[in-house]
Amino acid sequence: MAKFVLAGKADCPYYAKAELLADILQRSLPNFRVHKISVLPAEWKDWLESTCLRNSWNHDSSPIVWRELVEQNGKGMLLGGFSDFLDHCRDYYGITPDMSTDVMQRIAAENLQTQLSLIAEEQLRLSLIKPLYVWITGALRLTCQILIPSLLSAEMFPNEAVSLHLLDLEGDREELQRLKIDVEDLALDALHQVNHSNIDLPNKFINRINQSHFLEYGRLIDRRANKHVKVMVAGDTFLNLRCSLLLENAPSINSHQFVATATQLEHEARAEVAKKMGVRPQDVRDVIVWGNISGGFIIDLQRAKVFNYRGAIRGPAFFSQSVLQVLHDRKWLETEFQQQVRRHHVVVSRSGRTAAISAANGILRVLKAWNGANAEDQIFSITLSTILSVPATCMDGKWSALLDVTVDEKLREELKLCVDELQQVSKRIKNKPSVFL
Repeated sequence: MAKFVLAGKADCPYYAKAELLADILQRSLPNFRVHKISVLPAEWKDWLESTCLRNSWNHDSSPIVWRELVEQNGKGMLLGGFSDFLDHCRDYYGITPDMSTDVMQRIAAENLQTQLSLIAEEQLRLSLIKPLYVWITGALRLTCQILIPSLLSAEMFPNEAVSLHLLDLEGDREELQRLKIDVEDLALDALHQVNHSNIDLPNKFINRINQSHFLEYGRLIDRRANKHVKVMVAGDTFLNLRCSLLLENAPSINSHQFVATATQLEHEARAEVAKKMGVRPQDVRDVIVWGNISGGFIIDLQRAKVFNYRGAIRGPAFFSQSVLQVLHDRKWLETEFQQQVRRHHVVVSRSGRTAAISAANGILRVLKAWNGANAEDQIFSITLSTILSVPATCMDGKWSALLDVTVDEKLREELKLCVDELQQVSKRIKNKPSVFL
């Protein structure tokens, strides 16, 4: 199949004549296909330069014609301009268009007017839609790619049109474009539009994220975001500090609208307790994570409860018991348990796909609660107006710290160590801008 792409300035007479020739060929030849791209005169130069740069072509006039080699995965082969296209059609197909200069100019003017009308109609359509804007940084990470389909489900944002913006500091534009196409191909009702952007970094910054980026993120949020914006920080490293950097640089935004989530770590702790008690991980709930999520954290089971436990006392599916009341191995709880969670956290973080699935699930759980889902009976471990992770609940989309918890002397000393650890890292970052998060 012969598939050509014809692009040109909307007011270009030669583009108009090339269109006529392409239309004649499509009517005459069953296997001839042409895709037309009409570009506004003011945008033509930039569009042509970026297209030629992307394909390593050399062309400087309107129109431009290339052939898409479908049998070679759509690779483009430059044909040239109007004269080249005319020669190709005459030599291969024996067809030459017959169009006077006046007709060419009239059609070119009609093309321009049509293009302007289409743009105006699209702008009007978009202006009638008030989408919910969702930004994802690190969009090329596997966690985000697992997250996106669920994020765009009707369950997550009911009755909302979502405008999704994908940002990645490490990936290139082509990777982001491929991801954009993949998201559009999902054909989800909630998706209004999807955009992407990246920032070109020197080679020495590859696979590292400078802390100054989080400072800039915070400033951008402060200047441009809606004052009711909700910001969640998730990942493997420096979550508390990243969240605090955002918070410090967005003073006009309520601090309760910034959270770093410890749900992935909490799920890993629930899995260890479940293994010890012979139940499923989903049967263990309300595990608390205190401290530095990606550093010196403490797993606290004082509010943890277990369902479906085969102990001396049993009940229906909704019946629960306190984990500390039925799990009597205090030595395991105080030593091996904390160590096993740390080891498990390291293994899961390095395993790639498993960590991505767990992280995506944790993000969705927090988002559902934050977006108004029925979650008042759940305890979450998040940073909330503080550098430390603390137990919190969410009601009507608002977070509040859990007050009826016991902080004994041992826990207080451990939390002091977590604060010291975070303050030392924060001081080192501020004194040495080359330190990376």
